[in-house]
Amino acid sequence: MQNHSFKSWFLATRPWSFPASAMPVVVAVAYLFWCGYEINWLISLWTLLNVVVFHAAGNTWSDYFDYKRGVDREDTVGGVSITSGEFAAGEIRSLAMVLLAVAVVSGFFLLAFTGMPVLYFGLAGAFFTLLYPWLKYHALGDVDIFLTYSLLPLLGTSYVATGAVRPESLWLSVPIGLITVGILHINNMRDIEHDARAGIKTFAMLAGKRVSAVLYCLEMVLPFVWVCAGIVCGVFPVWVVAVLLALKPAVGNCRSAFSFLSVGSKALVGIDEKTAMLQLMFSLLLSISLLVAALV
Repeated sequence: MQNHSFKSWFLATRPWSFPASAMPVVVAVAYLFWCGYEINWLISLWTLLNVVVFHAAGNTWSDYFDYKRGVDREDTVGGVSITSGEFAAGEIRSLAMVLLAVAVVSGFFLLAFTGMPVLYFGLAGAFFTLLYPWLKYHALGDVDIFLTYSLLPLLGTSYVATGAVRPESLWLSVPIGLITVGILHINNMRDIEHDARAGIKTFAMLAGKRVSAVLYCLEMVLPFVWVCAGIVCGVFPVWVVAVLLALKPAVGNCRSAFSFLSVGSKALVGIDEKTAMLQLMFSLLLSISLLVAALV
C-alpha cells in the first residue's frame, strides 16, 4: 500500500463535482432568507459541510463499484483514481467508509441540535448514496441523483435552517435538480459504449445518443426558463434574472452535446466538469440575487 498525500486523497473524492451537493444547501438558505424566515446560519454551515462529506463518500463508493464491475477500466475517462494505478481498490473503498462514518457521526450531532426529521433525511440520503451504483446500472441513476442532490437537501436544509420543513423550497428543485442530473447524464452519454461493454444499462443507453443529446440540452436550458417563469409568477424576485449571465456556458455545453453525434466521445471530454461549474455559476448567481433582494 502506497503513502498518499492529502492532496491525492482529496482529488480521489472528485472535488470538482461538489457544487452538485453544496449548491442546493446554499440556494435553499438564500431563498428562505428572502422569504422572510429567521435563519440559523451556524447550523446551515454545518449542514453544508456534512452534505459535501456525504457526497465525497458517494463518489468514492461509486468509483469502487464501477471498478469492481468493470465499468471503469484503463481506457475509460471517469473514475481514474483506481484505474490509473494511483490507488488500490481497497484504499478507495476504505476512504468511502471513513467519509461515510464521518458524515454519519456529524449527522448525529446535527440531529442533537435540531430534531428527529434530520434523522429521516440523513437515512434517506445514506440509503440513496449506498444504493446509487445498483440504480445507475439499472438506468435509475438519474432518479437517484435528483432525489439525493435536489429534493432531499432542499427540504432537509429548510428544516435545519428554519426549524420546520418548508415546501416552498421545492420551487428550487427543478432548476437545481436538472443541472445536477445533467452532470450524470452527460457523463453516461459519453460512456455509452464503455458501459455497454461492462454489461450495465444507464438511462442514456436506453434513450440513445440523439435523444440523450436533446435531453441534456433541456436539462441545461429549462432551469433558465423555470426561473424566468418564477419571476413572472412572483415565486422569485426580479433580481434573479441575473442567472441569465450563466446562459452562455449552458449553450456552449449544449453545442458540445450535439457535437458528440458527429465527432464522438472526444467532444465530451471534460463536459461533466463544465456542467458542474455551470451549476456553481448558476446557483451562486441565484443565491446572491436572492440575498440582495432580501436586503434592499
